[in-house]
Amino acid sequence: MTGPYAAGEGGPLVPRPELTRQALRRAVTEVVPSRLPEFLEDLRKAFVRAGDEGGVVPVRMFCLRWGVVVEIERRPATARGLRAAERAIDSPDPAVRDRAVRKAGDIVRAAHREVEGGSQ
Repeated sequence: MTGPYAAGEGGPLVPRPELTRQALRRAVTEVVPSRLPEFLEDLRKAFVRAGDEGGVVPVRMFCLRWGVVVEIERRPATARGLRAAERAIDSPDPAVRDRAVRKAGDIVRAAHREVEGGSQ
């Protein structure tokens, strides 16, 4: 793949996990362990919301969200690119901010496409 979502550096750190809470937890632990507490809190909230709403949509949305996080983080160059864009959004220069917003959006949209049915 090319563009904002290039593999680089020999490809992904781990295979793309299934969109299950168990597989995503393993992947988060491997590629971005510092975010495990956030993952667990989001999971708790998703289950509470699912209970309140009487449906599984909040749990599915949780899995999609964290699937995208893992998809970005399992590719170090992509993760660095997203973090750089997020930092640049605070620039006083409007042109830099605009490019950063576009770059971050491109990375996140590409990750969504991959998670929702792309290739490994």
